Amino acid sequence: MAADRAREHPGEQAHPRPIRLIAIRRTPLSLDEVFQAVGEEAAGGIVLFVGTVRNHDAGTDVDALGYSCHPTAEAEMRRVAEKVVVNHPVRALAAVHRVGELAVGDTAVVVAVACPHRQDAFAACRQLIDGLKHEVPIWKHQKFSDGTEEWVGA
Repeated sequence: MAADRAREHPGEQAHPRPIRLIAIRRTPLSLDEVFQAVGEEAAGGIVLFVGTVRNHDAGTDVDALGYSCHPTAEAEMRRVAEKVVVNHPVRALAAVHRVGELAVGDTAVVVAVACPHRQDAFAACRQLIDGLKHEVPIWKHQKFSDGTEEWVGA
């Protein structure tokens, strides 16, 4: 798909290194860092997605949660990003996920994709965040206000 588009629109060829930032961090995430990582003059659309810790899940109040990951998680994030680059005319891409203990309202994940056109940027960003959620070994341990706990993705 991206190769076909590059042949049709030579000015829209993907940057030789479109994956600009892939990281797992224990410290608070910076939206500005991720946005700056995908800055690209040839991009007409940049989509930034921010996932935050919400105060409920399935009708139960959430007090806090923790994220943990497998040692291969960052490499798996890169693998997911590479699939996005193959499927879309990505000029730049970045993804950062937080691990450790987070409070309600904290930022858990930030991803951004820059493409020549907005519709491609939206599609690529959706594939990126969905791929991270479903394919990367990062697990969420939710702590509910009623004293119960739940592991998600484990």
